[in-house]
Amino acid sequence: MEIDSILETQRIDHLGIVAGVCDEVGLISAIDEVVGLTKRKVSCGMAVQAMVLNALGFSGRALYLMPQYLHNKPVDLLIAPGLKAEDFNDDSLGRCLDQLFETGVTKVFAHVVRKALETYGIECRFFHLDSTSFHVHGQYEGQQTPSEQASAEGEPIAIQITHGYSKDHRPDLKQVVVNLITTHRSQLPVWMESLSGNAADRKSFPKTIQAFCKQLQQADECFFVVDSALYSAENLNNLSHIRWLTRVPRTLKEAREVLTHTERAQMQDLGDGYAGVEVRSNYAQVEQRWLVVYSEKAARREEKTLQRRLSKEKESAQRQWRKLQHQQFDSPQQAQAAMESLQKKWKYHSLSAQVVPVKRYASRGRPAAGSEPQVVGFQLEGQVQQSEQLLEKARKGQGYFILATNELDADRLSTQDMLAQYKAQAVSVERGFRFLKDPLFFAHSLFLKNPGRIMALTMIMTLSLLIYSLAERKLRDILQQSGQSIPNQVGKPTQRPTMRWVFQLFEGIDLLLIRENGRIVQRKVLNLTPVQLQIINMLGPPVEKCYLIDA
Repeated sequence: MEIDSILETQRIDHLGIVAGVCDEVGLISAIDEVVGLTKRKVSCGMAVQAMVLNALGFSGRALYLMPQYLHNKPVDLLIAPGLKAEDFNDDSLGRCLDQLFETGVTKVFAHVVRKALETYGIECRFFHLDSTSFHVHGQYEGQQTPSEQASAEGEPIAIQITHGYSKDHRPDLKQVVVNLITTHRSQLPVWMESLSGNAADRKSFPKTIQAFCKQLQQADECFFVVDSALYSAENLNNLSHIRWLTRVPRTLKEAREVLTHTERAQMQDLGDGYAGVEVRSNYAQVEQRWLVVYSEKAARREEKTLQRRLSKEKESAQRQWRKLQHQQFDSPQQAQAAMESLQKKWKYHSLSAQVVPVKRYASRGRPAAGSEPQVVGFQLEGQVQQSEQLLEKARKGQGYFILATNELDADRLSTQDMLAQYKAQAVSVERGFRFLKDPLFFAHSLFLKNPGRIMALTMIMTLSLLIYSLAERKLRDILQQSGQSIPNQVGKPTQRPTMRWVFQLFEGIDLLLIRENGRIVQRKVLNLTPVQLQIINMLGPPVEKCYLIDA
């Protein structure tokens, strides 16, 4: 019998790492466990894993192009045996998004995170909360109100796609807001919520914290680090049983008074260009510690900003003053009032000017002997100058800000820890948002027309961030514990590589398939380098399995 042999290649690249971490945390089973199984060939968990692979493939493809994306991938290795690319059509993915919404996207995400933290033995004490917005294309006319959508008890409430404060600086587009909680100094997300486009941080943050604490064991041992949107009398009283660390808005009268009476000489050095002094506060009848902080870097940055504003205002003020100088007034009082009105518009400048009469002779031509010119009006003469008094006032608070916490025991949260934890906000939740907004991410802007499916898609985006962060955390931990390193972008050894760089290292890995009479008889990984093998071995059996390496 003649054997018909065919050689075929499939591209795997870094997707084996993604699939291996998904398998290690039990992503498919965890989602199917909470959503429920159906008789369909592609379960909800399988469809979610396919969408995570798409997202972390950074291909920029829309979801309806999923079969095209998977057509040259080893789907049976990356997701589940017996599956093919054409199984992940838009109908299959759409049903999955509907299931996730109907179950509750936050509920599903929390279940997966709980499994992941247990698998990796991750315990957290500090959590960082912030929000971001994703702009949405489409009209979304005729949406139901939340109360109409929640008329039946137990039914999920769909968000409203609407205009709101745009952190993407696209106020012309409708949007959806996502609240995200991550662990300290990591972009590892542990909670997410999809909210309507006009949701306000001041109102949503306390609700997010309370919802997260309901499913968090030993929540009384944890601290929530949040920006100044949390700081209001109502929120502080509602969160009296939860430990928080936040920034005090400078618009508060109490904050302005503290900054006015705090001198740099009173502060102790906190290192790295920071200094601070503690004061006690009873704002909103909540006992708390305030840390007044001075930052050299912030002071220099704010001085540069002040100089730009000075230059811009000076140019504008001189233009306005020249225009006013050409005007003629009927009385000195009218001219003086116009000058005072103009000065009120300026923050850093004032006028050194006087009212002068405008005189003309009664008739044209050579004036008669002994005739005197008559006053016909009044004008202003002088110049615009910087106001040193106003400048001194503007510089008074440069480089200063106030942190507040309701943890009164300095042994549990020292001043150094307060500053360190607040600074970590920039390398935790904000880093996660930068990841989600990457232009190559498949949901940089959302095109789905169903608000429920958009909610589900934001959850899958955050799941992708979770898988990415878990892989990065595990690889870094192993490198540091074993004393190994891998080359960075310039060829120098590093123990803290980004997963994005690792993904780039894995470009060009293929699988060779040998088919005989339509059946696969052999598969072999091509183009593996020693560095790639080192990384695969460190990440363990679930990843090794995807690259056909025996443990």
